Amino acid sequence: NWDESSERQESDKVGTRLYQATADADKAVVEAVAKVAEARKLPRAQVALAWVAHKSTVTAPIVGISKPHHLSDAVAALELKLSEEEIATLEAPYVPHPVAGFTA
Repeated sequence: NWDESSERQESDKVGTRLYQATADADKAVVEAVAKVAEARKLPRAQVALAWVAHKSTVTAPIVGISKPHHLSDAVAALELKLSEEEIATLEAPYVPHPVAGFTA
């Protein structure tokens, strides 16, 4: 859920600074993932990871697994096939983000 938080999220000042400017756009993407996941009655992580697996340009997704169900979701996502309509739903709210965190 967008409104959920964690200790790390509350204390990560760099992450907050990097992503604060795109929060509204990011929230719309999170809501699109929730919509597809709810319709499929699946965890959001499975839908998000299935989308990443669908994108041939992403060759090495970074998946953080700190709980057993994270691993289960990641493995299940490999078998999940999203429809073209679901992919369009997930991608519609996306807004490209400028590179953040690096200076020349």
